[in-house]
Order: sequence, then C-alpha cells, then structure tokens
Amino acid sequence: MSKPQRQRPLRGANAAAKTAAKKAAAKTAAKKISPTSHARPRSPGRLAPASRAGTPALADQARAQLEELIVKLDLPPGSVWTELQLSEKLGIGRTPVREALQRLEADHLVRILPRLGVQVTEINVTQQLLLLDVRRVLERLIAENAARRATPEEREQLLRMADILESMVDGDVLKFLRYHYEIKRYIADCARNPFAAGAIAPTHAMSRRFYFLHYRRAHDLPVAARHHANVIRAIALGEEARAGEAAEALMDYVEQLTRDTVTHKG
Repeated sequence: MSKPQRQRPLRGANAAAKTAAKKAAAKTAAKKISPTSHARPRSPGRLAPASRAGTPALADQARAQLEELIVKLDLPPGSVWTELQLSEKLGIGRTPVREALQRLEADHLVRILPRLGVQVTEINVTQQLLLLDVRRVLERLIAENAARRATPEEREQLLRMADILESMVDGDVLKFLRYHYEIKRYIADCARNPFAAGAIAPTHAMSRRFYFLHYRRAHDLPVAARHHANVIRAIALGEEARAGEAAEALMDYVEQLTRDTVTHKG
C-alpha cells in the first residue's frame, strides 16, 4: 500500500497570499505617514489646535488684541510703534507679535516701516467707501451661501446670536463690536467658503474701527443691531433670497452712515 502523498500549496494561491499581505502592510504604513488632508473641518466657533510650541495660538491672540486696540483707538491712527513696545503692551513675545502685525498689514490696519516699526493706518472716508463696494458683494455672497449650507445646529445657534446681539443695544459699544466680530466669523464658517471668509475679514476690521470712531454722533446702535439681526435670522431660517436682500439693506445702511460722516464733518 503506497503512502499518501503530502499536499503541496498551490504556487498561484501562495503568490496571491503574499501579494495581499504586502498590500495590507503598505496600506497600514501609508495611514501612519499620510497627511491629515481629509480630516474633518473644524466646526464654526472652535479654535484651531495650537502647535507644540504654541506660536500660532499666541499669534492669533496677539492679532485679536492688537486689532481691538486699533478699533477702539488706543493705538491711534497715524501713530508709530515698535515691536518691542507692542510686545510689552500685550505681554506676548516679539515673534508672535511680529506675525500678528504682518497679518494686520494684510488687513490694511497697520503699515510696516522697515527699521522704524509699524504705523497704524489713517481713517480715510474715500478708502472706506471703496472698501464697502467690496464688502457689499461679499456680504451677500456669504449670507446666501450660509442660508443654503448651514447645519440645523448652526441655525439654532444663529437664532440665539441674533437675540443676544439685539439685547446689547443699551450696553457698551465695544462689547457689541466684540460679539459682532464672533458672529461674522461664525457666519463666514457657515458659508463653507474659506476664500470669501478670508477676503471679507479685513473689511469687517476696518468697518468696526470706523464705526467706533463715529457711533457717538450717530447714536444708532439699535439700528445697526436690527440690520445685522435681520441677516442672521434669514440665514438661520434658510431663506436664501431674503438673506441676500437683508445683506443689501445692511450695506445700504453702512454706506449711508459712512457718507453722513462727510456731511457732518467738523
């Protein structure tokens, strides 16, 4: 009686198994080294995570603080400052302050003077009107996109924001402008267009400074709040056409306010 022959694995099957193993290993390695280009985008209102050194977070903090000092005219138009002076004023290192100043120059709030420091830009009504031409287009675009793309959770948050904004009309204008800053960032995130968000941010910064300079004469914080709240509520309700119309009405008001400063000058 002959001995049973031991079965040998098929060459084809063995090769296929080795190929599958190699592919699995390569896939695992790729996951370990691949960039997070497909990471879930941050939700509106959340800060981006800081790096290990914390420099981006400090630069963001320095930029926000410097912008507020410029808006409320603690750094007056035309004044010149050194990096060291501003660093000491904020209690933040010079490197993040330097990065913040570069961003503020892109926002047209400061002008970097080589070997001298930085100069806060002057407030110019003609330039302000030119800026509003750009802001008008972007405000409508962002409002309509946000009305179409906001999530249910974001819509609920926007309704709360509109109520809070209108409740601030008898309070500190600076507190109002700080909240306005947060709302505008939130709406821009809801629109899901980072290019529009980046383009409109400088126009908001310059408009806040212009409004802070002239609001005492206009004494119209309730009117400003109502126009902004109309835009916010239309976005929250998903009414795209109405959001665009409310954004146009807001810009009509802002432009008229700006022109009135020339009429009442002096």
